[in-house]
Amino acid sequence: MLPPSSFLLAASLLAALPVNADGIYTKKSPVLQVTGKNYNSLIADSNYTSIVEFYAPWCGHCQSLKPAYEKAAQNLNGLAKVAAINCDEDENKPFCGQMGVQGFPTLKIVTPSKKPGKPRVEDYQGARTAKAIVDAVVERIPNHVKRATDKDLDNWLNQNEERPKVILFTEKGTTSALIRAMAVDFLGAADVAQVRNKESTSVKKFGITQFPALVVVPTGDAEPQLYEGELKKQPILEFLSEFAMPNPDASGKAASSTDSKAKTKTKSKASKPASKPSSTPDDDSTPDSNDEAEVKPAPVPIPVPPLPTLATPDSLETSCLAPKSGTCVLALLPEQGDALPASAIDALSNLANIAHKHAQRGTHLFPVYAIPDINSGSQTLRTALGLEDKQKVEVIALNARRGWWRHYVAEDDFSAIAIERWVDTIRLGEGEKEKLPEGLVGEAEKAKEAEHDEL
Repeated sequence: MLPPSSFLLAASLLAALPVNADGIYTKKSPVLQVTGKNYNSLIADSNYTSIVEFYAPWCGHCQSLKPAYEKAAQNLNGLAKVAAINCDEDENKPFCGQMGVQGFPTLKIVTPSKKPGKPRVEDYQGARTAKAIVDAVVERIPNHVKRATDKDLDNWLNQNEERPKVILFTEKGTTSALIRAMAVDFLGAADVAQVRNKESTSVKKFGITQFPALVVVPTGDAEPQLYEGELKKQPILEFLSEFAMPNPDASGKAASSTDSKAKTKTKSKASKPASKPSSTPDDDSTPDSNDEAEVKPAPVPIPVPPLPTLATPDSLETSCLAPKSGTCVLALLPEQGDALPASAIDALSNLANIAHKHAQRGTHLFPVYAIPDINSGSQTLRTALGLEDKQKVEVIALNARRGWWRHYVAEDDFSAIAIERWVDTIRLGEGEKEKLPEGLVGEAEKAKEAEHDEL
């Protein structure tokens, strides 16, 4: 609880603000606009983690934060709530003061607790960038997913028999934000578990042959149903909704306070906001503040650099075919002749755009290289992997350390969407992989020696 002097200071600051100012977020914004009146129903009583911005439209740093905050809202759609309260509005001023707001923008992360309607509220002190905000919120998404094994899966299936059971079979040991959010979507309506691929009895019981795989065990005597769509929030939500009723705001951003006032049967009555924690927000009470802003204006677009080229067997082996080499994506170019075919140009251009986008975001992406036909290591790879048509561009991913490779096969569809979808499956560890042929690294070494002998 704030001391009386601090509360009076906050209240006097908010009372002095100009009235009837328009908010900085439009109705089309991905940011959920909240007021003091609907904060409880939309945020405090929700099963979802939220981040809430308390702002004033005239605040320079609030305006600067807007692009990053809206980007964070887009990235968190369906996983958590990203909301904003305009403290310039008369109806919101008492609530903003009650929440300890003394400067703008103030960001608070609201995490559900074991007591419904009494979430944990903490000041967000991280960088004012989309990535930092997303990372902080994702870290706080509640985990209602059961980590089941061969020993306890049957016991879990026999609990809460009135609820459908959702099981994710996966090769990963961690529980992704998507599955955690899905468990929140159906909290009290369906139970969710995660089973590792090494739990062979459970895998065999449900006939799982590929990972990841999502299975629903309906109530009653109905047979288990295998989900065959994309592992993305909306299609999974629609599929699971055939078996259980999700929370009213499970689709992400709530459309209105009316839509979100409905409660799941596990919710209790609305209660008062959480206790008012002490706050140390940015002191941006004047638009001319000299404080350093972490969110910078949108930069001038940087030209997309071409893919780096591995022109020799030595460079190919060092970069991607050494015993400790990690994942690489390689574009094996066709015999060039007078000019590259359109398919090769599309593949190079779209792969370069994907690599550039990840570099600008600061997200990790494995290296992507172009391998010209003059590199004899390219022919070694084509022969070893059965890619004999030298007139075609071939895009492959391989990991020498783990001994696997994957071939991009899309009937010459090298569109940006198709290639990026394929790259994303590799980043997420999804899809089938083939074993690298024995001695491939040794063959690359021989090709390098043969080239040296010719010289």
